[in-house]
Amino acid sequence: MAERKGVRATDRFRKKRDAILDASTIILNQRGVKGLTLADAASAVGLSTTSVTYYFKRKDDLAAACMMRGIGWLQEAAEAAVAEPTPTERLHRLLELYFERVRMMAIGEGPPMPSLADVRALKEPRRREVIEAFARVFRKVRTLFDAPELAWLNRGRRTARTHMLLAQLFWSVAWLRKYDPEDYHRVRERVFDILVGGFAPEGAIWSPAPAPLAELAADEGPEMGRETFLLAATRLINSRGYRGASVNKISEALNVTKGSFYHHNDAKDDLVVACFDRSFEVMRRVQRLAMALDGDQWLRISSAAAALAEYQLSQYGPLLRVSALSALPEEIRIEQVAHSDRVSDRFASMISDGIVEGSIRPVDAAIAAQMLNATLNAGSELTFWLPDVTQKAAPAVFARPLLMGIFSR
Repeated sequence: MAERKGVRATDRFRKKRDAILDASTIILNQRGVKGLTLADAASAVGLSTTSVTYYFKRKDDLAAACMMRGIGWLQEAAEAAVAEPTPTERLHRLLELYFERVRMMAIGEGPPMPSLADVRALKEPRRREVIEAFARVFRKVRTLFDAPELAWLNRGRRTARTHMLLAQLFWSVAWLRKYDPEDYHRVRERVFDILVGGFAPEGAIWSPAPAPLAELAADEGPEMGRETFLLAATRLINSRGYRGASVNKISEALNVTKGSFYHHNDAKDDLVVACFDRSFEVMRRVQRLAMALDGDQWLRISSAAAALAEYQLSQYGPLLRVSALSALPEEIRIEQVAHSDRVSDRFASMISDGIVEGSIRPVDAAIAAQMLNATLNAGSELTFWLPDVTQKAAPAVFARPLLMGIFSR
């Protein structure tokens, strides 16, 4: 009797804990770590804040638990996928599992998947625990490339391709909302086709035009001072998250007063918006320069991708990571996502033109553009996984595998 009571109590505890995690994951995805509070989590499940602290003592404990639950599922999916006999089958299985998981979430039949984008906003030791758990998933996914026919792929190149692949999974959650869940299997097959076949038709050569990085930065004059300010802020936000990049730290990095900060921006949210505006303008400049090149759309797309991959690791970079979106108020976040979509839409138009002229393989242009966007944005994190990668090597190591195929030599 006592044993049955203990089992029932354990079940009640687990169900209540899962309900708190479900509600908190939704809040985390909408507002980031900064916007997740124990009070909001409690309200979402009809409990008092005191009751929630019985399960999670602090906000960071709750946010980390949301992320760790998602990472636990990713670990299981990765283990199932790499059990398949060939790299291509492993990739397909990983996509099957992930897209089905997102579909179940979309129709309300599965718990929400947490965004891991805001992990840097966690305090220690939770941040380290989550990063270490994700690193284990990363290493497991990297074994997808373990095969005799891919022996030529060294560890560094496998690492870069794993980072690119995972970026596709995480970014897909943002753009899959444009599709009905019943179409996710079709979308998945198109993603698989692009990952395996790339953008390039048979016989295409990887030979992008040299990247004019200096032309992508602000001109001399008043804008140059603002560019310096926004670049410092972008680097801090990327490395420490929105919460870690305080006004004091940004001011210290530039050796200016807090008053100078507020001369540039009315509030910290305004700063994030300004950093996004800077990043989108850089991407638009790259697109304009690429479209002006003499040559076909394959040359233009590959040149744009190479330029942005190199820019991310240059003295002028990086671009602001999309993870900063989660910390913004919803109305501002929606506006910035719309800006990102316009950049993707221009890439989609270039891809469509290339398909018509025969310089780009017949792919779903809208999906391919989103995948290109995901790759280019993830380029800012390449040095986290590959500390020794050089600026000049980034295009071939990171952008080329998407455009030529993830298993391409």
